[in-house]
Amino acid sequence: MTSRPTETEYAPSFSRYVSLVPDPDVLAVLESQPAELAQLSSRVPADREKFRYAERKWTIREVVGHLIDSERVFAYRAFCISRGEQAPLPGFEENDYVTHSRYDDQPLADLMSEFALLRKGTLAFLRRLGNDDWERLGTANNNPVSVRALAYIMAGHVRHHVTVLRDRYGVFPGA
Repeated sequence: MTSRPTETEYAPSFSRYVSLVPDPDVLAVLESQPAELAQLSSRVPADREKFRYAERKWTIREVVGHLIDSERVFAYRAFCISRGEQAPLPGFEENDYVTHSRYDDQPLADLMSEFALLRKGTLAFLRRLGNDDWERLGTANNNPVSVRALAYIMAGHVRHHVTVLRDRYGVFPGA
């Protein structure tokens, strides 16, 4: 991959995630995140894993579960678009996905392992792409998106939620 995505390669709602990744090597960012998350989550006591900072907000486990769901969705979109898929790909309602997930039944360490495995698969796929694949555009959730943008969105999405966990859940002090 040779460059960052332009604003025409993703929906405006994703600009906050893309902006969180000023790094020129998005693959290095993606590769570092599972270990970073594992280290940060190891600071969460087991009795705090189901903490939610306000009524109807996700628990810590559910936030990590949302990262798992998002990794699956964004990686699938990148895969389809890289292969030339022309059919529009659906959006996903994150709150409905979490509601039906049962993430609160899983220890945080297990969720972190699942995320790491998913990310490993995502990276194996992304590393095989050629320049043309990275630049390929498709449609997801009724918006144009490139494979390159999806990689930046995945990385920025994790960075966003680490900040949320730190600032609103207070689970990653000093992170």
